[in-house]
Amino acid sequence: MRMDRRAMIAASLAMAATPAVGAAPRAASKRPAPADRRFTSPAVEREIARISARIGDPELRWMFGNCYPNTLDTTVFMDEVDGRPDAFVITGDIECLWLRDSSAQLNPYVHLARDDAALRQLFRGLIARQARSILIDPYANAFMRDPAARTSLPWALADDTDMKPGVAERKWEVDSLCYPMRLAHDYWRASGDAAPFDALWRDGARASIRTFREQQRKDGPGPYRFLRRDRLATETLILNGYGAPTRKVGMIHSMYRPSDDACIFPFLVPANLFAVAALRKLAIVASEAAKDDALARDAKALADEVEVATRAHGTMIDPATGDRLWAYEVDGFGNGHFMDDANVPSLSALAYLGAVPADDPLFRRTAAAAWSERNPYFFKGKAAEGIGGPHAGLRMIWPMAIVMRAMNSEDDAIIRQCLRWLKASHAGTGFMHEAFDQDDPKSFTRHWFAWANGLFGELMLDLARRKPALLGERV
Repeated sequence: MRMDRRAMIAASLAMAATPAVGAAPRAASKRPAPADRRFTSPAVEREIARISARIGDPELRWMFGNCYPNTLDTTVFMDEVDGRPDAFVITGDIECLWLRDSSAQLNPYVHLARDDAALRQLFRGLIARQARSILIDPYANAFMRDPAARTSLPWALADDTDMKPGVAERKWEVDSLCYPMRLAHDYWRASGDAAPFDALWRDGARASIRTFREQQRKDGPGPYRFLRRDRLATETLILNGYGAPTRKVGMIHSMYRPSDDACIFPFLVPANLFAVAALRKLAIVASEAAKDDALARDAKALADEVEVATRAHGTMIDPATGDRLWAYEVDGFGNGHFMDDANVPSLSALAYLGAVPADDPLFRRTAAAAWSERNPYFFKGKAAEGIGGPHAGLRMIWPMAIVMRAMNSEDDAIIRQCLRWLKASHAGTGFMHEAFDQDDPKSFTRHWFAWANGLFGELMLDLARRKPALLGERV
């Protein structure tokens, strides 16, 4: 997701340095006026009041009131297609729909859908939009509102790939197809509403499974290749656009990470573990809501195969400690590397995504190593410590990694510290950002990043459930 993304980062840093940031009193809501909000949900408004009453820290309470409804307030475009709801959900400062971001942006509201007809229309609309997008091109990560339009993203105009109308960017990322599966399952479980799971949805689900199988690459390189003329190595793929060589072991090749940065080794371990969990969730929806047992069996079979392969090939021994850890990426030949990136799916987010149990020893060791100098993208400065990634550069900590740290922990002291860092990171704006400098939170990227705002809201809901006494403290 680039503006060119490096240009966007520079623009965001400049914006962060202007006197306007934080100029309004902190008690003043940063939400648009009610008449200017793009979507309104009575259930979400009640949830804002319910959780806000439980937050003891005034600044965190103010941030929650700004962040939690941000997706609904600013990013939702409702319409109809063939007489049925259509929802196009932009990321914020990039006016395209990412399959990953749009799913994650609605996730904080899914538990409220049963009791809110407006929310149900929104979820039905997004599930249908995602299915139509996947059927345009299951290898694309981002889409245009107009399915006949050429990309509006200047950095994607000259990409050497099979670019189709309606596609905004065509970076193949396994998680792009996992997130709609997760959204469908969580909506079905929360609402009991089978309406979205029609022939269109089933066709999109079959296309997703077919694409995963193609990207196991058992019978050749498959149909996907991608080259971009760019000075950044993370923007393009080696070997004529097919990526680094692999031994075909049953894992799914992901040519890009959820950061939209190119993988070094094509077997991205957290994405494969996410795929296992997502396929099993797809199987539940296919069986229970869509009444398609063949689709359910296909999803389960692929999940079982990918799980066996990932457990066999996706770990490594830490030479410093002798501990077995999940690797970040591997190639099936025995090569791999350990790191973590703040974007979800990450190794640190595996429990959050339901890909591993929260108390699994392998996950706990891996998450601890990721939050340490063992991870080359772990940064510690005057303002905070946390995980970043190549996307925003060195020294840049991502708030979503701090949120994951808090969600993974049962230690009140760790959670309090994470809340303090999150308070420090917003730099007077009242919103989460993509990344901020480890020493100076006023130097940040992306002033309008709805996914990060929603994830902060999810943390407040999580603490209201797990740690109500801590949430009631002034931290």
